Amino acid sequence: MKILRGLWNRAPAATGCALTIGNFDGVHRGHQAMLALLRNEARHRGVPTCAMTFEPHPRDFFAAVHRKPELAPARIATLRDKLEELERCGVDQCVVLPFNQRLAALPPQAFIQDILVHALGVKYVLVGDDFRFGAQRAGDYAMLDAAGSGMGFDVARMQSYEVHGTRVSSSAVREALAAGDMDRVAALLGRPYAVSGHVVHGRKLGRQLAESAPGRGDGFRTLNLRFSHWKPAASGIFAVQVHGLMPAGSPPIAGVANLGVRPSLDPDDVNGGRVLLETHCLDWPAELAATLPDGEAYGKIIRVELLHKLHDELKYDSLDALTKGIAKDCDDARAFFASLHTQTHRQTTRDRI
Repeated sequence: MKILRGLWNRAPAATGCALTIGNFDGVHRGHQAMLALLRNEARHRGVPTCAMTFEPHPRDFFAAVHRKPELAPARIATLRDKLEELERCGVDQCVVLPFNQRLAALPPQAFIQDILVHALGVKYVLVGDDFRFGAQRAGDYAMLDAAGSGMGFDVARMQSYEVHGTRVSSSAVREALAAGDMDRVAALLGRPYAVSGHVVHGRKLGRQLAESAPGRGDGFRTLNLRFSHWKPAASGIFAVQVHGLMPAGSPPIAGVANLGVRPSLDPDDVNGGRVLLETHCLDWPAELAATLPDGEAYGKIIRVELLHKLHDELKYDSLDALTKGIAKDCDDARAFFASLHTQTHRQTTRDRI
């Protein structure tokens, strides 16, 4: 997928595109249905598909302007994960527009003329039923449709997508994540909730906890991913599966992970103040030493699926209490995976009967 960052200095488009516009946080099943329709319309017109999104989220921008952080929405996905899901949905190119004062002040007609027509040469534009655009959100579907009639591009609107009578939306995904209902999250997304990224260095404290002997560093070693937004929609301790750590075709590795700000650590934490996803593999792969330098995974891109929430983040008063807490989390995660295996076995047996 081709990624375009900003359009202000872009030369006029020659080939055109079929475009949809949105924040696409989570790329849930409603987004997926819209992108499927977009692909179909693009094929009929012989043009590529294009998704336009914004970074930061417009509500993040206005929350900062008004100094009201509570107005910023919790973020479901990082920009990396959003772009990967858009590509998986068959989007040919994605425009990431920096949402800043210049864009916020752009009148709706200028947005249509300068960005949609001049920079992208749109032939078809598909929007949601609640779509608004331009300064003061003054632009709406009727304005866009009228502009399309005069400027030579088609405009369509897609109604809400529902699953079992419930409207699928980013807000619904955020609510499910906040409640720790990972089964519902997976139903809304059409896949397990996951966070991906490069493995980064931490304090290397976990490996010292419960190590078999002083200096061995074989305790609760973790794979650390930075969650780039300060307000993740999910937080707490989860039973997880890790993909991408081992060679292609290898099964995922079961683990337990903490997504949050690590309240039990002191200010000397090298990632202090940043949201991290720290994942401990329940059975650290012995093959890792043969495939990576010193058995470490720093810099490697992995994807961690959050399957089941165990509990919220807890603050422990001592390293001994933290060690015991992590050990219990590991036991609870193992119990979850054992129950999952039992359910799968029973289903397989019923299918054979």
